[in-house]
Amino acid sequence: MDLIKPDQVGNSLLACLPEPVWARIAPSLELVDMPLGMVLYESGCKMSHVYFPINAIVSLLYVMEDGASAEIAVVGKEGIVGIAILMGGEATPSRAVVQSAGKGFRLPAQVIQAEFHRSGPLMHLLLRFIQALITQMAQTAVCNRHHSLDQQLCRWLLLSLDRLTGNELVMTQELISNMLGVRREGVTEAALKLQRQGLISYTRGHITVTDRAGLENRVCECYAVVKKEYDRLLPDRLAE
Repeated sequence: MDLIKPDQVGNSLLACLPEPVWARIAPSLELVDMPLGMVLYESGCKMSHVYFPINAIVSLLYVMEDGASAEIAVVGKEGIVGIAILMGGEATPSRAVVQSAGKGFRLPAQVIQAEFHRSGPLMHLLLRFIQALITQMAQTAVCNRHHSLDQQLCRWLLLSLDRLTGNELVMTQELISNMLGVRREGVTEAALKLQRQGLISYTRGHITVTDRAGLENRVCECYAVVKKEYDRLLPDRLAE
């Protein structure tokens, strides 16, 4: 890993790192497959690694006692999964599940903790990412309370597309319903509504966005709030 430049790894946070920071953590980074449905960590379990997705998307879900769940945020190539390791908790009541398959890098907890505690560029970068993530979580809660299901689906699709290189998402109805915290029938109805409007093409397990501009016109304000905050907080490159 130490022979690869940070801007070649495909994760925006890693790409921001100055060379001295990269040189310290790169030897410990491990490239891993992140298949659809893979659970990176469970609620309440101690975390051993953080993950930097490359072309995968990870959903952070809150799971109720009866097994019902709802998505509180998504993380892709712009971020890191496992921030509880940095906050002193080592565990979290949420679950992290891969919602779109791909690859990523994982880093042992002790390595990122050591770099974080240097109080240098990595710490400042990750704190900004955490602020952006908190904004996404808060806006998701507002959206789920005040906006229609098809608007929520628009928001979710656009946030997912921002973390992918193409315009197609492959996942099951059950996974989508778990993300949005609704019945599978509700997901089907909302997706078919967007399809009738010519915004997406929907078949079982596949959603292709055919009119992104139309989707952005249809979505509620929540998407723009989240995107603006990520764009504001996360730089293209950190100073040495």
